[in-house]
Amino acid sequence: MAANLKPMLKHALVTALALSLVLTFVSPLLAGAMSVDVTTAKSNETGTGSVLGGEPTRVTWEALVGDGEQVSAVSVKLPEGSVITDESSVKVTVLEGTTRLSPENTVTMNKGDASVDVSFSAPLQPGQRLRLEMYKVSLPNVNGEVFLTGTYTLADGNMLDLAPSPSIEVTHASPAERLSTWLGEQPAVQAWNSVTFLRLFFQPELIVSSIPVVAVGWLISLGLVLVGFPLAIPIGLVAAFMKIARSRILHVLAAIYTGVVRGTPLFLQIYIYFFGLPLLGINVNSYVLGVVDINQYVLAIVVLAVNSGAYLCEIFRAGIQSVPKGQFEASRSLGMTGPQTMFYVIIPQTIRRVIPTMTSEFILLYKDTSLLAAVGVMELMLYSRSIVSLTGNMTPYIVAACFYLIVTLPLIRVVGNLEKRLALADSGGTAPKKKRRKNRRGAFTKMREEIAVSTEQAAEVLQEQERLEAHLDDDSEPADMDQALDELQDGIALDAQITDADERGGSR
Repeated sequence: MAANLKPMLKHALVTALALSLVLTFVSPLLAGAMSVDVTTAKSNETGTGSVLGGEPTRVTWEALVGDGEQVSAVSVKLPEGSVITDESSVKVTVLEGTTRLSPENTVTMNKGDASVDVSFSAPLQPGQRLRLEMYKVSLPNVNGEVFLTGTYTLADGNMLDLAPSPSIEVTHASPAERLSTWLGEQPAVQAWNSVTFLRLFFQPELIVSSIPVVAVGWLISLGLVLVGFPLAIPIGLVAAFMKIARSRILHVLAAIYTGVVRGTPLFLQIYIYFFGLPLLGINVNSYVLGVVDINQYVLAIVVLAVNSGAYLCEIFRAGIQSVPKGQFEASRSLGMTGPQTMFYVIIPQTIRRVIPTMTSEFILLYKDTSLLAAVGVMELMLYSRSIVSLTGNMTPYIVAACFYLIVTLPLIRVVGNLEKRLALADSGGTAPKKKRRKNRRGAFTKMREEIAVSTEQAAEVLQEQERLEAHLDDDSEPADMDQALDELQDGIALDAQITDADERGGSR
């Protein structure tokens, strides 16, 4: 048994020696590993908490020195694709509890691999916290999580890998966002923003960044009115037929519908549909900001269609009654029935007459979509209001106004042209021709030329008269005398013609 114990004791001693050696060299690494517990990036997107990739931001990195360690240098490597500037944009802070220390350090930046190296003249002691604030750092322009890695060097020269750090969520920056950032760095834009009024209402970089967001709301608003208005046309047409029908019941029902809808504001009707219907047991799914609920948009379309249908009813009724009654009688005399007369004779003329008014109603309905923002429907106004609430700037409202004008101004011009054309067609006239501007410069030049010719001819006549008078003073033959008299008469007649030409030229 003693013989068996001897090998066992020998094996135990070897194992204990090996374990002691391992603990001697490895225990500092296990128990004293420098831990990274803070890795954050400041939001660089206006009005949100997102960190845009490819845009300058501030990255904060913190690590705690482990037990039994003395750290003489730290190397932090940013994610691949990051961009850093220079050493002056790095702030080094050492904390011991709540006490701020100021150890001598040297910062070196390697722009090639986007790393920051910090060395200390006196090693950091266990329990001390190292904080690096790296300014003007552009993280990779990706969507997803990125991580910071690196190494640290102990006082004895050993280099160890840093523990895994917390991730940073990065959002891909759109071209508009990058353009907005670039504009904010321009001296002219900064001078513009130095004026309070201009900055609050017309901030250039906020205009650029707001356009893509507000454009989404604009498309939604346009879609609501493009679907709701065509639905309102048959509603208004049926109500118009009911109002001009001989049946008193139909007339009363149509009158109640148009009176109630036209007599109450659309804002109130929206509240009744969205909050009153659930009280009647007609439940609509609740709307959560940022989540698309199709039921909300369907209900919004119904509200717009019913409201616009009441106004279209009066438009169609007035258009039908504007058609002369003689056309009804003429159509019936040709053997056409009442419905045929209405759909083949009256309705085409009615539509032609009411097109301008219908276009105006379309413009009003398009603008009224902004009221849906009061019940949480994500449309043009609510998108712009969300940016205003985050930024405290009125510029997104100006952008929203421009999107409204993109639709309303051309339609207003179309309505004006239609009204003019219909007025001319009804009067049997034609479009007035544009007055041609007279070429006054050309007429004046021509007049000057005519006067010059007349003056030259007048000078020749005067010379001829002087020659003839001198000839008369001489002792000439009678034949020569008669010829001279004839020439003088011709000269006088020519002089009269020149005088008339001068007078005509002056009158011009």
